[in-house]
Amino acid sequence: MKSIFFILSSLFFITSCSNSNPEKAQGNLVTNPVSASDPNADIAGEAPIMTFVENIHNFGTLVDGEVVTHKFKFTNTGKTALIISSASASCGCTVPSYPKTPIQPGEEGAIDVEFNSSGKVGAFDKNITITANTIPTQFYLVIRGEVKPNNTTK
Repeated sequence: MKSIFFILSSLFFITSCSNSNPEKAQGNLVTNPVSASDPNADIAGEAPIMTFVENIHNFGTLVDGEVVTHKFKFTNTGKTALIISSASASCGCTVPSYPKTPIQPGEEGAIDVEFNSSGKVGAFDKNITITANTIPTQFYLVIRGEVKPNNTTK
């Protein structure tokens, strides 16, 4: 009787620790359309690739209170549609926006970044994190510059 219990317990343990986790597989299908059409595909070779013209932009010297924007232009140089799921900044003074529709291979897009220098006197270096169905899934952009005090009186 003990041996039957031991065997059943072992089988339960082995099957519960299996790598075939349906939730993990389903999540993979959602984040990468290549694996949805062919689960055995070479995902890294087929993944979309965000190729940026630049990933760092220096605004130079700004005056406190200025609001400036910059477009980080990119091309999908991969083999499948690029889907950006989020763009976030390291500070509330920086607001990124991104295309909400898929960017097909060969197509161009842009991440628009707005920086509000109000109350940010001194040097600044802000990071923008882009999350997409690329490998790796996150890409980082940087804006920097220096904010001088606004010496005008009202």
